[in-house]
Amino acid sequence: MAKNRSRRLRKKMHIDEFQEIGFSVKWRFPEGTTEEQIDKLVDEFISEAVEANGLIFGGSGFLAWEGLVCKPNIGHCTEKDQALVRKWLEDHKFEEVSVSELFDFWWD
Repeated sequence: MAKNRSRRLRKKMHIDEFQEIGFSVKWRFPEGTTEEQIDKLVDEFISEAVEANGLIFGGSGFLAWEGLVCKPNIGHCTEKDQALVRKWLEDHKFEEVSVSELFDFWWD
């Protein structure tokens, strides 16, 4: 049976209208990529593939990177967002590009 929860409790629990759906992403730079090239390409990734599409990215790495992509405010990423990020990474010749299925950041 569904429970009636107050707006405050739904927000605290990150459910219903406060649910946050996003995806994880992984990629690898080719061997021999310099630190300067990595910095430049990660900056381009964030500005062109992430921020330009109304998303945010949190992640880290050196030659192998991984992180999470989501909306800057409470919201749901879409399959279109996943496809845009994947295409940008593949078009820039990154290796081992992997984009997860959409999932609930708080409950999955």
